[in-house]
Amino acid sequence: MTQKTKLFTPFTMGALTLPNRFVMAPMTRSRANNEGNVPTDSTVKYYVQRASAGLIITEGSQVSQQGVGYIFTPGIYSEAQVAGWKKVTDAVHAAGGRIFIQLWHVGRISHPAFHNGELPVAPSAVQPTGVKAFTANGMEEIPTPRALETSEVKAAVEDFRKAAENAKKAGFDGAEVHGANGYLVDQFIQDGTNQRTDEYGGSVENRARFALEVVQAVAGVFGADRTGIRLSPNGGMGGINDADRLGTFSYVTEQLNKLGLAYLHVIEALPGHPMAAKPGQGLIAPTLRQIFTGPFILNGGYTQETAEAALENNEADLIAFGVPFISNPDLVERYQQGAALNDPDQATFYGGGDEGYIDYPSLAEAGYATQDIEQSKS
Repeated sequence: MTQKTKLFTPFTMGALTLPNRFVMAPMTRSRANNEGNVPTDSTVKYYVQRASAGLIITEGSQVSQQGVGYIFTPGIYSEAQVAGWKKVTDAVHAAGGRIFIQLWHVGRISHPAFHNGELPVAPSAVQPTGVKAFTANGMEEIPTPRALETSEVKAAVEDFRKAAENAKKAGFDGAEVHGANGYLVDQFIQDGTNQRTDEYGGSVENRARFALEVVQAVAGVFGADRTGIRLSPNGGMGGINDADRLGTFSYVTEQLNKLGLAYLHVIEALPGHPMAAKPGQGLIAPTLRQIFTGPFILNGGYTQETAEAALENNEADLIAFGVPFISNPDLVERYQQGAALNDPDQATFYGGGDEGYIDYPSLAEAGYATQDIEQSKS
């Protein structure tokens, strides 16, 4: 039998006990292809197929219409969306899984097509670079956003709180605040996108205020032990940048420590990965790992071998896998049995129907049995 390693050991994370250290990373799939951006029956099957993960974190789900920036992405701000997600959580729980929702506001990474012709919003009127908006008309140029008024910033915090309430009604075990990848929370944190002069801009204390208020709002609904946040300190999506990434994200992490969260989830990809740190950029995750006193999740191009090494070296408590979970619904079992992985089809990652979404075969569906795998390795 395959030796049991740290990836397959249980872990207590906040209010939950996870059967293994696998986290299914949040991944946009753009399959809510209906007028209300409601999760579909295929969405139910997609997550149930992957319920053996220690924890599933859903694709980013908008907290409001203002937070939309991609076509066919599900939200959590309407009754229909809540009902759609309830089908997902009920089915995942029936299959023995645990599932958090990722709460998302894209901020400036959007397009007027999603906002009745109005501009997207952001901390400051700074146009993103190097990205386009995925709309019903295809890929479109993103305009310079409109800066939020102070009262609107506070309203956005309230949108996150209401979304958390909806997520709780929908049966989620907890929620992750999307504070990564150059979206709204990240835009407030970093000084390249935050040029405000009110209480939400200027000093790192002020720039971190929105993120911390959002996390506290969500924790006020779910409890801190069922709330997490995702950060990408070395990410550069949309040209987002900060003059002192290490100092900024160290401060944010120090403040998060005071909240008793379920986890901190950090994207810092391994060398060779598209989201890896640029040449000359030092790694930040190891410092955040030392600062943060709660459970720590790493994500970014991990394989079974590199994940095991990260866990053994105490670089993280859990590892989030993205693309491997897209093409391998039974990733946990495949790694445990030493089985080959299905190849992912990048052409079907975003949008479309069930192809490339719920039709990747499990080992059982492919006709393999455990003894077949063991014999082939002997």
